[in-house]
Amino acid sequence: MGMKKRSKVSAEFSMASLTDIIFLLLIFFMLTANFVQIKPFDLPESDSKTIAPTNIVVELEKSGSMALNGKKISSGALISGLRNERNQLKPNQKASVTIVAEKGVAFKRVAKVMESAAKLNMKAILATQAKS
Repeated sequence: MGMKKRSKVSAEFSMASLTDIIFLLLIFFMLTANFVQIKPFDLPESDSKTIAPTNIVVELEKSGSMALNGKKISSGALISGLRNERNQLKPNQKASVTIVAEKGVAFKRVAKVMESAAKLNMKAILATQAKS
């Protein structure tokens, strides 16, 4: 009488499917990432090489217009706009305001944005370009 051999279950794991999943996750996160888009202003120059995380962008133009994350806003609505943007962030995420001021903008306007950020306990960062 012929006895069958018992087949053993293989304990090996195929890594091919894991690399496919990681690749798909990478594509997903790249497509859903929130990229900061800053207008090509003529920014003040600086020697600083510090790169800081950016959550909220305030753009100041020489013409007097102001934009908050790409949307036009008046200077009177700045604090409420900053508060709304901060409230949209994750609870444990620290809010930082990047001030993109075109070269020639009065410092008084930049200082007003910095004061507004300070009132809301937010960090204010001034965007600059590298010296050439």
